[in-house]
Amino acid sequence: MSRLPLRTIEDAPPAAQASLAAAEKANGFLPNLLRVLANAPVALETYLTVSGINARSGLTLAEREVVQITAAATHGCGFCVAGHTAIATKKAGLDGATVDQLRGLRPVADARLAAIATFATAVIETRGRVEDAVLDAFRAAGFTDANALEVVLGVSLATLCNFANNLGQPPLNPQLEAFRWDGLPAAAE
Repeated sequence: MSRLPLRTIEDAPPAAQASLAAAEKANGFLPNLLRVLANAPVALETYLTVSGINARSGLTLAEREVVQITAAATHGCGFCVAGHTAIATKKAGLDGATVDQLRGLRPVADARLAAIATFATAVIETRGRVEDAVLDAFRAAGFTDANALEVVLGVSLATLCNFANNLGQPPLNPQLEAFRWDGLPAAAE
């Protein structure tokens, strides 16, 4: 059960209704994340605006999804891990092994995707104060300084939705159930 109300188009604050209707039309369903964010129309607006800006970055869809899954798993947001797993596999073309590695915060076989996952993790863990060697390794993988800032942009987007979901604790939409993530596996002892 959600700790915050799951708004519908009809009972959402008026400032959120058009955005919810557009999201439902675009997705074929209304993601519960958006229903939670609709409690604060400015939060919903921020999420949708930053999402659109993030989509225009120089990172590919697959690279952006690496950032999103890495951040969601790091932040313990099962809803976002599931949602971005769906996008990564259905739209971004990431294979199941890579997605499983990302979901488990394990090293990724693809060197370029590994570099972006490692950099995103470092950005989160150091709050952007990554060591020179980490930034240099990111650049050595073929990424630019603009891409480094675009990872920060992706992390900021992820932080908003991960923290909103962790606060609201909405149930996973049935459309995302096949991608459910219940947290990182316990470390082997």
